[in-house]
Amino acid sequence: MSETIFSKIIRGEVPCHRVYEDAQVLAFLDLFPLSVGHTLVIPKEAKATMAELSDESAAGLGRALPRVCRAVMQATGAGAYNLLQNNGSLAHQAVMHVHVHIIPRYEGGEGLGLVWRPGKLESAQGALLAAKIASALG
Repeated sequence: MSETIFSKIIRGEVPCHRVYEDAQVLAFLDLFPLSVGHTLVIPKEAKATMAELSDESAAGLGRALPRVCRAVMQATGAGAYNLLQNNGSLAHQAVMHVHVHIIPRYEGGEGLGLVWRPGKLESAQGALLAAKIASALG
């Protein structure tokens, strides 16, 4: 994987406003926040997408996220929050290093804006797709 700004932040070559760190994970404030308290949580393992991440790093990320979410909510007083995690440029990933955004939501709309355009999953199509995914899992 090529070098990213997150690799430099992990090594301390680029400063950040750290809010949490352990052996596998680093969390820091986003420099271009969508709302007050917008925080990034990243694994120290340099992989571009969640599918490439080792089980150990994914578990570390999973352990840290609830703890950091609670702290962000307590510190900001936000009423809610979004978790956003993009994988690949078609999914709007800008930095090719796994990262999860914790984006606090406030009355008045500050935070993540979404347009949700749901389709409909037909039963036969769902059964076929579910079987295919289950088979890929082994």
